[in-house]
Amino acid sequence: MVQTIKKMLLKIKNRRLRWLVAAGFGLSFALIVFIVGFFTYVYSLGPPPLTSEQNTVYYSSSGQVIGEEHGPENRYWKHLEDIDSDIIQSTLHTEDRRFYEHNGFDFKRIIAAALKDLKSFSMNEGASTITQQYARNMYLSHEKTWTRKLKEAFYTLRLELFYSKDAILEGYLNTIYYGHGAYGVEAASRYFFNKSANDLSLAEATMLAGIPKGPSYYSPFHNFDNAKRRQLQILATLKAKNYISEQQQKDAAQTELAFTENHERTKISIAPYFQDMVLRELRSVLDQDIEKIKSGGYQVYTTLNVENQKQLEQTVTERLPNESEIQVGALAMNPKTGAVTSLIGGKDYQSSQFNRAIQAKRMPGSAFKPFLYYAALNHGYTPTTALLSKPTNFELADGTVYQPSNYNGYYAEKPVTLAQALAVSDNIYAVKTNLYLTPEKLVETAEQFGINSELQATPSLALGTGSVSVDEMVTGYSMLANGGYSIQPYTIEKVTDAKGNVLYERQETTSEPILDPKTSFILTHLMTGMFDRSLNGYMQVTGTAIADQLTRPYAGKSGTTSTDSWMIGYSPNLTTGVWIGYDENKRLEKAADHRYAKQIWADFMESAHEGKPMETFEVPDGVVGAYVDPTSGELATPYCEDDRLMYFVEGTEPTSYCTAHNYDEQNDQHDEELEEQDDEQEEEPSRLKKMLDWLPFVD
Repeated sequence: MVQTIKKMLLKIKNRRLRWLVAAGFGLSFALIVFIVGFFTYVYSLGPPPLTSEQNTVYYSSSGQVIGEEHGPENRYWKHLEDIDSDIIQSTLHTEDRRFYEHNGFDFKRIIAAALKDLKSFSMNEGASTITQQYARNMYLSHEKTWTRKLKEAFYTLRLELFYSKDAILEGYLNTIYYGHGAYGVEAASRYFFNKSANDLSLAEATMLAGIPKGPSYYSPFHNFDNAKRRQLQILATLKAKNYISEQQQKDAAQTELAFTENHERTKISIAPYFQDMVLRELRSVLDQDIEKIKSGGYQVYTTLNVENQKQLEQTVTERLPNESEIQVGALAMNPKTGAVTSLIGGKDYQSSQFNRAIQAKRMPGSAFKPFLYYAALNHGYTPTTALLSKPTNFELADGTVYQPSNYNGYYAEKPVTLAQALAVSDNIYAVKTNLYLTPEKLVETAEQFGINSELQATPSLALGTGSVSVDEMVTGYSMLANGGYSIQPYTIEKVTDAKGNVLYERQETTSEPILDPKTSFILTHLMTGMFDRSLNGYMQVTGTAIADQLTRPYAGKSGTTSTDSWMIGYSPNLTTGVWIGYDENKRLEKAADHRYAKQIWADFMESAHEGKPMETFEVPDGVVGAYVDPTSGELATPYCEDDRLMYFVEGTEPTSYCTAHNYDEQNDQHDEELEEQDDEQEEEPSRLKKMLDWLPFVD
């Protein structure tokens, strides 16, 4: 090659011409080397990123958008096939008609714009293609300098070299600025029309397509006349290019657009306290700081049941007086998985973002007793174990005297069964049991139930004097509901990036039960007693006020202190806990304050289960049922005023029949004769009715 060039030059007799030709060859060679080197360098850099900061979007368990997080800019990412064709074509015909024909630069437009700039000694004329605009929006500033334009050309080459036209157009539509903090067509569609970019009409699409040329000047919220003229120009262009018909042009031009109202653009998202919990869990799942998560474009699929959430919010609104400073924390969970399905952290998120269902630690009162009685059942107690209920002074090891009391000073003044003590919430029975087992055993048992808060091993711990959170209590009760399996509350099922790539997906785990299944079931059935009036005695069962409202069996326990009111209970598929109190630990002075928790719980549980089939707690192997007189704790006879089905570990059930209610044959012969006459007509149907009442618990 070099020899050929030399021979060619030697043939040129004119020395000056020879040097000019040689210089031309040299410059050409240098230019070729530069171009090859330049493209090699560009290629070595690899593809530039197509995305910038994007909104992180939260979805409910049914796929409904419930909220989003974003940084300073409001962004989403939509695949090209999910963007309405009208907005795509409107944008192409407005911004870059030859987009699919050029390689990133429209030289005809560039030359024409450059000539105008030279004539005016300015840089005001724009001839940027969509690729150039995308490069500028993604990687550069908008200053009008030659340096910036050279960098823009550099990035344009990289984009065209590594990406398809569709990919570039998709990126452009997702990053172009539409004003009002909305970046990308999806954010703009939601902001201006409260709908997705795949659901725009021709009139809406052409209105949006005109905004990016001047987001302030052509915003319909800032200057509707300018925006309308721009829309009409775009419609005329689409008609001229035969994309739409004359009739479509006319109809779109005359369509009165329904823009969003101001309150829609600033609306509060669904379940904000729940979303805060999701964000904290995301930090752990993705191992990133909050700001990166908010603008990372993640698609987060959560456990929220929107209908349940609305039901919970509605009942709180209906039950709690607006004028009161009383607060609420409530959480519902699937006891089989730990999925949090609804959550309220306070009456008003706008006023206080403190999440009282997760962050607050309060005394649970008697709602703590099930943990105590689980330990007792594992240490020789049965539902019929009887202890004396009367005012008692307990002298402790350090010489101090502890004097617990029952509600309003009511005592049986005789032995009562565990079944009745739990149903009426007898404090003397609980403290005696705690001292028998030792407070240290109760602390250990609470830890088995997932209670991580620090607890003091004291006699009063049996009455719930330790501070715990709502989510801890709901988790503990859920372990009883699911037969003894350990669970962890969670809010996230799956996380993907903006492109749909799965970054995290929760896996189901199987394990052996942490709690004894037989004991868990027996305690669950005992906890249905708070709604069973057959256990009334020296006090009423604690669920009397809401018992008639319930249409299916639930297990539960309430708790009350001078400053806190709790109700926690469950079905086989849902566990719900409700706390009521004041942030400043003020006393609950009004009687109504102590009723709110139960009322909210009952309203919500009934709403959440409405229309769903009845499901029962399964009786495990090794457990047997027997009808027992609630007062004596012995097997019931036809003479007992009340009887209740109770469950026992096989071999621990009562074997003797109740004698407390036998008639005296000499003094009550007439009653005996009446009983013999009516035995078949009254006693058996009555017994059958009671069996049917509790049939869901029969294996």
